[in-house]
Amino acid sequence: MNTSLPQMVLARCERDPAGTALKERAGGKYRCISRRELHLRIRTLAAALLSMKIQKGDRVAILGPNGPHWVTADLGALLCGAITVPIYHNDSLSATFHILEDSEACILFCHSTATALEILQQRQRLPELQTVITMDGEGPSAGLKDISELLGTVPPEPLDERTLLGRIDSGHPATLVYTSGTTGKPKGVYLSHGNMISNIEACAAIFPLDERDCCLSFLPLAHVFERMAGYYFMLSQGVTIAYAESLATVPRDMRDINPTVIISVPRLFEKIFDRIQLGLRQSGELKQSLFNHALELSLARWRRELQGLPPTEGQRFLLPLAEQILFRKIRNRLAGNLRFFVSGGAPLRLEIAQFFLGIGLPIYEGYGLTETSPVIAANRPGAHRPGTVGRPLVGTEVRIAEDGEILARGPGIFTGYRNRPAETEAALANGWFHTGDIGELTAEGYLRITDRKKDLIVTAGGENIAPQNIEAMLKDIPLISSALVYGDRRPYLSALIAPELDQLRALARKLGQQFQDDCELVSAPAILSRLRDLIDERQKSLPSIERVKRFTLLSRDFSQDSNEVTPTLKLKRPVICQRFSSVIEGMYGAQDQNRHDAGLCVIEELSPDEE
Repeated sequence: MNTSLPQMVLARCERDPAGTALKERAGGKYRCISRRELHLRIRTLAAALLSMKIQKGDRVAILGPNGPHWVTADLGALLCGAITVPIYHNDSLSATFHILEDSEACILFCHSTATALEILQQRQRLPELQTVITMDGEGPSAGLKDISELLGTVPPEPLDERTLLGRIDSGHPATLVYTSGTTGKPKGVYLSHGNMISNIEACAAIFPLDERDCCLSFLPLAHVFERMAGYYFMLSQGVTIAYAESLATVPRDMRDINPTVIISVPRLFEKIFDRIQLGLRQSGELKQSLFNHALELSLARWRRELQGLPPTEGQRFLLPLAEQILFRKIRNRLAGNLRFFVSGGAPLRLEIAQFFLGIGLPIYEGYGLTETSPVIAANRPGAHRPGTVGRPLVGTEVRIAEDGEILARGPGIFTGYRNRPAETEAALANGWFHTGDIGELTAEGYLRITDRKKDLIVTAGGENIAPQNIEAMLKDIPLISSALVYGDRRPYLSALIAPELDQLRALARKLGQQFQDDCELVSAPAILSRLRDLIDERQKSLPSIERVKRFTLLSRDFSQDSNEVTPTLKLKRPVICQRFSSVIEGMYGAQDQNRHDAGLCVIEELSPDEE
């Protein structure tokens, strides 16, 4: 039985040393790293860290993109009994300093020599930081070490791996993960080896993967979803992990690697879905009509299967043709070997889940938080209900509190927040973890998320409204990329809408609307009128209080560079509401109640107050 993460991974390396563990792109081609080589790297780095007098329980921070060096740094430090602290490599320097200061990290692995030197310039802020190790291959600089140099060093004494592993029990903290901070400063979450391993083993029981599989990794390893599902879980099952060169190259890397499984947040699936839909529209009305009919036939067959019924005669005859002529071609354009997707981190639109299920490429949506290691519930092969996040994992209990909040308990629940005893006590009150999410359990035991408890809008009339449901409805409109619905203590709802600019430009050309740039585009009366019609059509079935009465169309999407979304693309509501506060006030201050719509040119140089 595995008691620690390094024990679990190293045991798999010893079982199949010749198998490929990792793939990274180098010189335009992917290079394979065997499990034997990975094992050697981990041992060598652990010996180097021990020579630096690292102690059990010390915090070791890792600031870098996904790749073999990240894995080596993590497992090498864990083998020494250290606690690893992941940091998003594209986060701001102030956020990085907050985590380094709060965690009191003594060693930092850093992806960039330039960033490392910036950190060293303010070394006085980090009295615990002893060593900075770069991972960009530029070699050692003044005050810095380089990981390649450490990996090329022969340890002065043989590493006693068995003794090191024996020092780590399942209750020992493995990692200190800082939450993404959608509502404030990130706080550190302690997760033990046992927390993570319980989640890995529960996922292994429902997702059949082995050494024949390959996973494309591109979500940041600083996020616990990718850390568990796309890294530890994959290595434990013998799956090869291939690292995308960047988020921008994911489509190309999918074709080059031809993975069997991809783990992502919903934004990737939305982009793929939109691209396929655009292609269908451009193929002509006949082909689009045939495809839609075939998709509905496929979903109808699936619904009959849920009831234990055989397919109809029409389904038996027509669906093999649809598979050969339509569905298989779409899958092959993505990656011919793909078996399924896994989605987490944010709600997946039902329309998208049903679409991919219908073409034979299911997206298994799950749910969890950093504090739950992270998975609480997940859809899975043989137990898949789009529109829900699946059934709870084996060993995890879920119940719904009187106010609708989802409560959970089980072996994956975290051990506490760093230096925040009061918040730890509140989160774990009465022996249950309080997720802060609102949801319900279906009669079949599937969990459905309806909203974030703290995001609920309470209108001026006292009505409680879940904004995420309305935002998901708005995002179903092809012209809309993102939306933030506002209305707390207000008489009606308003929305900030970020467009799909390519779709918006195409609409403008179709309408004969002239525009010189995107600022003119989002302010064009014909565009605003068409978008208003689409929004009204979508929300006509909603109660009046849940309808968006006014919106402002922005000239760009919400972005991580502007600190408006987290690395997993969740909206930072307080940041966005503050940045666009004058715009929001304008949607409530106009005297003309029929003046619903406006466009806003977002100029990046302006401060939030100037916007």
